[in-house]
Amino acid sequence: MASGQEQQHYEFSAGPGVVPGEVKAEIAANLVDFEGHVGRSIMEMSHRGETVTRVADEAEATLRALLHVPDSHAILFMQGGGTAQFAAVPLNLVGRSAAAPVRADYAVTGTWTVASAKEAGKYVAVHECVNVQKSAGRFVAVPPQSAWAPTPADAAYLYYTDNETVSGVEFSWVPTVTGATELVCDMSSNFLSRPVDVARFGVIYAGAQKNCGIAGLTIVIVKKSLLGRHRADTPTVLEYKITDEKKSMLNTPPVFAIYVAGLVFKWVQRQGGVAAMEQRAKERSAALYGAIDASGGFYVAPVEPSARSRMNVVFRIKHGDEALERLFVAEAEAAGLHTLEGHRSVGGLRASLYNAMPMEGVNALLDFMARFRAKHA
Repeated sequence: MASGQEQQHYEFSAGPGVVPGEVKAEIAANLVDFEGHVGRSIMEMSHRGETVTRVADEAEATLRALLHVPDSHAILFMQGGGTAQFAAVPLNLVGRSAAAPVRADYAVTGTWTVASAKEAGKYVAVHECVNVQKSAGRFVAVPPQSAWAPTPADAAYLYYTDNETVSGVEFSWVPTVTGATELVCDMSSNFLSRPVDVARFGVIYAGAQKNCGIAGLTIVIVKKSLLGRHRADTPTVLEYKITDEKKSMLNTPPVFAIYVAGLVFKWVQRQGGVAAMEQRAKERSAALYGAIDASGGFYVAPVEPSARSRMNVVFRIKHGDEALERLFVAEAEAAGLHTLEGHRSVGGLRASLYNAMPMEGVNALLDFMARFRAKHA
């Protein structure tokens, strides 16, 4: 960094993730006096009032436009993160009658699908139709669906995690379902990063804190025909039907998080929509994976290329030199490149490249990686 030049800071955390700079500036400008004329912050306003209702309605309308969400699907603003949805999905989809399917297929591709399957096992008979295991130090590619082993009985739904933040494994395709089986997807970490045909899904859910805002808000997109199929013992706060009927205002919602998400949705629109986000995601991840693959084995990505995540790039130094990896994290922090350590369960390094990460941040990381390699190779 040249003398007198202000150091830039870039956040590579897997979540909460980076928020667009212009969104943060808009939040700051309106934080004390919302929109400059109401004399108080949106954090202080009643969720039953006109202003908060308008903000929530605008956020929902913008998201519906961004993803071309059809009228057949409802958009819900809920709380509890993805973890609450691990239970909410089976509770809302297993049906009220004993004749309804009570089995569910889970495509296990990493930590978060394992966790969701474990929670769902309290309410449905979980069947792992595929399990992507780490082999010889690498995460193998997600096999084609023709190689999966679905439950022999009709499944209530097929569940998968589109992008696994811990292992850095991402689907590049959408599974198919037949008959009465619904498709359910956890899109928390790659939501709004590429176009999606919402009509194919029974349920899509996403925590907002990675690609569309701050922690506290969970977005659920659910087929309206599924509303009312919940178990009788479903906790009210997790019930999709009543959440839809109350327009996501069953209880006090995460008002500030909804406000921020609405601003991010509008930011995505101004950038060119989800198609533009997809192109940027490809450019960012291709640059980083390219540098890793061209490092002569100094940096190693332990994921097969066909399954590599565009959002969470996991890598090791010299196949797992933990001392060098700790030094890398420390020196990167000093250089303004923050939160590059891998998840505690797997170690190593991880750079999360969510929608709001500018290419300048990736280039700064690439420059640092080149210097670090030259010093320690």
